[in-house]
Amino acid sequence: MEAGLNNKTILVMGGAGFIGSNFIRSLFSTYPDARIVNVDKLTYSGNLDNLRDIEKEKRYVFVKGDVADRKKITFIFSKYTPDFVINFCAETHVDRSIHVGALEFVRTNVEGVFNLLEAVKQSPRVKKYVQVSTDETFGSIPLNSRRKFREDTAFAPNVPYAATKAGGDLLCRAYHSTWKVPVVVTHCSNNYGPFQYPEKLIPFFITRIMEGKKVPLYGDGKNVRDWIYVLDHCRALERCLLSGKAGEVYNIGADNEMSNLTIARLILKRFNKDESWIEFVADRPGHDRRYAIDANKIKKELGWKPVYDFRKAFDLTVDWYTHHLTWINRVREKTGVFNPHIDLWKAHTSK
Repeated sequence: MEAGLNNKTILVMGGAGFIGSNFIRSLFSTYPDARIVNVDKLTYSGNLDNLRDIEKEKRYVFVKGDVADRKKITFIFSKYTPDFVINFCAETHVDRSIHVGALEFVRTNVEGVFNLLEAVKQSPRVKKYVQVSTDETFGSIPLNSRRKFREDTAFAPNVPYAATKAGGDLLCRAYHSTWKVPVVVTHCSNNYGPFQYPEKLIPFFITRIMEGKKVPLYGDGKNVRDWIYVLDHCRALERCLLSGKAGEVYNIGADNEMSNLTIARLILKRFNKDESWIEFVADRPGHDRRYAIDANKIKKELGWKPVYDFRKAFDLTVDWYTHHLTWINRVREKTGVFNPHIDLWKAHTSK
């Protein structure tokens, strides 16, 4: 067992969400003497049910707070004096950024990152700040291309969500260059696994099938994504906290490129359904065709590699949702329809 995070205070921003809650649980099982402070605004996708198994632990603290509230962030840094900071806070759903509006994305994904960078700049105790970002900042790759996103690939975001994430990432670069703030930026591919809010493709399709509804696919369904199991991502982020070099960027991916149509077919097969359960709908604006991650840098420099086989982890994911109906129903009671934006877009494009 590494001692790197034992007897340290780790500030986890956005730890009640999908990846953040899995990351906290992973740290708890690996570092029995680590103290974790979880700050979350508890928006529609922030869910304290994700951490019920550890909420009474003495070395776990939850603070309700908004990363865009600078006074709150300053207070949290002053009170808890973290040794490490990792930021999962983000508005992430592309459909929301298109059909609802991008203002909250700007506040959380840009202004929130600015607030954290300012706080870390004033906190010499902080050894490392990891900013968790996305491969969507790089834009799109043609389906017939062999190219993959590298850390030095130029940003070319095509939707408001990706543009705001790119803005936060560039702030990180500037704060390290100007003030040597010890920040590391990561770009990861599509995550899947337990506790993911069911607006995202895999849990959305699973819950649709369980409700006896068809699964809606944008366009021809051939948009390709690189899929990584959430616990592999969490292990990579742990390596970045411990060993990532300040000022560097690390891409994280499992080299599992699959189309949305392939994912839909895998889910249908698990439920013994045929392709008549797929409903093709008009494509959304700015829909990137393909993402592909080159993760060689983090493998070579930090010694990380994915360990979960896609098919096994995919089956574990489907099983988790089918055996956690209470969790799904509680989320629905809190937030209502999981992804109303597809239905709104269908209605708009059918006029």
